Amino acid sequence: MGSYVMKRLFSVIPLLFIISFLTFVFINLSPLDPAEVVLQAQGVPTITDELIAQTKQELGLDQPFLIQYFHWLLACLQLDFGHSYVTKEPVSAIIGPAFFNTLKLTLVSSIVIIVLSILLGVICAMKEGKAIDKSIRGFSFLLMGIPSYLLASFMIWYFSVKLDLLPTSGLDSYQSYILPVTVITASYVGIYFRSVRNSMLSHLNEDFVLYGRACGISEKKVTIHILRNSLQVAISIFCMGIPTILGGTVVVENVFAWPGLGSLSVKSILNRDFPIIQAYVLILAVSFVFFNTFSDIINAAMNPKQRKSM
Repeated sequence: MGSYVMKRLFSVIPLLFIISFLTFVFINLSPLDPAEVVLQAQGVPTITDELIAQTKQELGLDQPFLIQYFHWLLACLQLDFGHSYVTKEPVSAIIGPAFFNTLKLTLVSSIVIIVLSILLGVICAMKEGKAIDKSIRGFSFLLMGIPSYLLASFMIWYFSVKLDLLPTSGLDSYQSYILPVTVITASYVGIYFRSVRNSMLSHLNEDFVLYGRACGISEKKVTIHILRNSLQVAISIFCMGIPTILGGTVVVENVFAWPGLGSLSVKSILNRDFPIIQAYVLILAVSFVFFNTFSDIINAAMNPKQRKSM
């Protein structure tokens, strides 16, 4: 298992280099001159060619493209993403607290989604075709069809304004998590519980299930064995779902004024704050790679055949 983990981690290194290079390239493809953007953000009344040239020299933008990339990459490896064009603060100091706020929201939402998905998936698989199965799937389709901003706005109006039970925005206490987590869960649980259900249905007629029932093993134990075999597919889906939720909180964070990456990214785009945008894109991309690798390692631990395939 240790050798598999090491091979899997080493295989990620080239991919991370490609991701970092593409992130740097895409940001630099912007038609806007970063030096001019910096001067505009600083409120310089008259932008001259001399000022632009001086700013480029200060930022290292007058160097060859590859030199700029390697300097930026070495800085990123030290968690130095440069300075904000608007506030002149280090990007890491700005994006760090926002990242942890979004991560907390994502992890809480993911735990709720995973628990509900497994619970609903098992119920629907065991009651396939019955009223409860059809009702749960129908209700999940309905929730998935409602846009996040609309559901969030309704919940703010009903639970915060009309009933005055929960805060409308911010991150002040555990109550601040309830509405955002509910909206995120409603948007994703319908996708993941169907994956658990379908995976369990594919195992219902396997030989080990028929043999277990023939030997008189209780239905509860049979269900546990089916779920254990079904979770190998579900784990990959859940692990890849975490960075998807991490990057998909933009709407929810802006509606609930959550001080996270989603709100920060929108402000940075409007202010054309390229270093923060660059760091945001890089963090999301690396998150996808990390959780994909993590899911492979978990599946390898559960399925020894997967270790031999690498």
